Amino acid sequence: MNALDKIMRPASVAVIGASSKPHTIGFDITKNLLKYGYTGTIYPINPKDTEIQGLPAYKSVLDVPGDIDMAVIVINSKYVLSTIDQCNQKGIKGVVIISAGFKETGEAGKELETALVNKLNEYGMTCVGPNCLGVVNTDPAVKLDACFAETLPIRGDIGFVSQSGALGGGILNILKDLNIGFSQFISIGNQADVNADSAIEYWENVDDVKQILLYMESIADPQKFRTLATRTTKKKPIIALKAGRSAQGASAASSHTGSLAGADKAADALLKQSGVIREFSLQELFNTAKVFSHCPIPKGNRVAIVTNSGGPGIMCTDAVVEDGMQMAQLSEETKETLRSFLPAAASVKNPVDMIASAPLEHYKKTLETVLQDENVDMVVVIYLPFLGLKDIDVAKAVMEIKAQNPSKPVVGVFMTTQDFFQKISEMEVNIPFFMFGEQAVEGLSRLNRQRLWVERPLGQFPEFTVDKTVVNSIFENLVRENRDQLTTGESLQLLSSYGIRVCKDGEATNLEEAVELADEIGYPVVMKLNSKKISHKTDVGGVRVGIENADQLRAEYTDMVDKLKAKNLLDGMEGVIIQEMVKSDREMVCGIATDPQYGPMMMFGLGGVFVEVMKDVSFRLAPISDQDAMDMIKSVKAYKLLEGARGSKPADIKETQNILLRLSQLVKDFPCIDELDINPLMISDKDGEPIAVDGRIKIRLNEVK
Repeated sequence: MNALDKIMRPASVAVIGASSKPHTIGFDITKNLLKYGYTGTIYPINPKDTEIQGLPAYKSVLDVPGDIDMAVIVINSKYVLSTIDQCNQKGIKGVVIISAGFKETGEAGKELETALVNKLNEYGMTCVGPNCLGVVNTDPAVKLDACFAETLPIRGDIGFVSQSGALGGGILNILKDLNIGFSQFISIGNQADVNADSAIEYWENVDDVKQILLYMESIADPQKFRTLATRTTKKKPIIALKAGRSAQGASAASSHTGSLAGADKAADALLKQSGVIREFSLQELFNTAKVFSHCPIPKGNRVAIVTNSGGPGIMCTDAVVEDGMQMAQLSEETKETLRSFLPAAASVKNPVDMIASAPLEHYKKTLETVLQDENVDMVVVIYLPFLGLKDIDVAKAVMEIKAQNPSKPVVGVFMTTQDFFQKISEMEVNIPFFMFGEQAVEGLSRLNRQRLWVERPLGQFPEFTVDKTVVNSIFENLVRENRDQLTTGESLQLLSSYGIRVCKDGEATNLEEAVELADEIGYPVVMKLNSKKISHKTDVGGVRVGIENADQLRAEYTDMVDKLKAKNLLDGMEGVIIQEMVKSDREMVCGIATDPQYGPMMMFGLGGVFVEVMKDVSFRLAPISDQDAMDMIKSVKAYKLLEGARGSKPADIKETQNILLRLSQLVKDFPCIDELDINPLMISDKDGEPIAVDGRIKIRLNEVK
């Protein structure tokens, strides 16, 4: 038995703070339990009353003659701890603390909540809240409405977790209008114990929870969330609205990776690599939930459109293509069948335009014919009011055909009056209805995303043979010198020790050494300032490219020294690095940044001077799998450059993937790495090989072991 069963499937409930006084929380919770038809026993607890809302009342849970599974606590926060003691004496293992006045109120409340958590741990209790709306289970065998929302819940297939009680209550009140229902609902409040992780783990194997919705303002344990969500999303969709998209918590970084990272980037990366579908508004959240409630997962991404108006059909087609799906190629047999009953002016290509005069029978026959085509995975049905054809009649006809063809998703787009959607909310429906085509296509794209995620391999975390002794030696030297930033030479040496191809190079402390190195490496070469103090060398004229001979090298070296002198930066110059000149028109970037809560994040994208201007980058939390690495590479717009745009040599994608995986292993082996940039990671024009041309690494000295 799961610990949450005592809360979500209790045989008996004590309402501590139950009341006969209307418009109080204690009154509403007791009323809702009774009105919704809770199948267990209700024990109102109130020291002043002997009867509450027709039920015998008790002064304390200790006075109740029978066993109690769960207590709903609705009293002043200052009495909660002593009440928890009584609940423990009574053997109660599940509590829902509605009461506010804990960490959300300040330091004193925070101390009170800490004391509460200590008691819960000591007594082995499971707790939802405090400062929450309550819980709901619509299972007919339970019928538990232990919350104080004004409207009774509607039965459905959604498990919904809300960190905001008021928001959860508002949503419970409008479920009917949304055409969806809940299986279970948990308002987690302050998450002293039960949080989103707990709910995901609980609902993973609950059969009547077909999809999980999350409203989250924070993710308490990112790694645990990732483990649970990655496993659960292979079985059922998780759709999340993650609020708080500010950059708070971003690494105050000097690296490109760090400056582009942030708390929301980390959360977004976590959700993506866990297979969670993220939405950015409540409307999108419930539009998507509506589609999953009424549609099966499709077998492919081919969409057919049936319409009685050309314009909306074309706009819908645009949306399908823009969302990365395909317009289905209808078979000749399907087209022939459509021609047999549609007028000559109709179009039997996809989108199928039945024209404005289409009667009800044409909607039925066309939808039936299109659904039977093996080239069609999903269908959008569009209706505009013409020639007296009633919207509700078309909707009923479409639902009738859908009932006969349950294996393919069908979505209705009814560009009609609000009155239609009011009528639909009163009916049992088997397809989702939307006002606009873009909403319908967005829903289908979410179904397709879930299909792709389920089909996606789990991913491997390869271990490469590396030389950790080099890294240890470099870090020990940094500790001795009390500096937290590696020189360019040290950075490239470190990367090389982890099997990352770096360009041939060497360090020179003066001009003559630089000339000797260049002669050895072979022209053309690049000369870079080597400094422990200056991070961005290009900003101070510290990078010189395309040096063809020794005379040019001498001139560039002298000019670099003069410019540093002019800026009073010459004391930061330890010398220069001479590197082979890698010819490339494609500069990428990859790196690591550390988020205070989420830990190390991997970054990949378009590099060079464009990295912070174009911001064409992707993030994932470390450690990354081979699948995560490939997702990162393919998700940036610059991927087309890597494929070999305009006749260029395609990049070695496998080796690019390996570089990301090696960096992931590096930060796992050495968690003290705070920031790392390889910029640019040049894609060789000659053979497509990715080569690290420059690197900068910063560590947290106090964490070096």
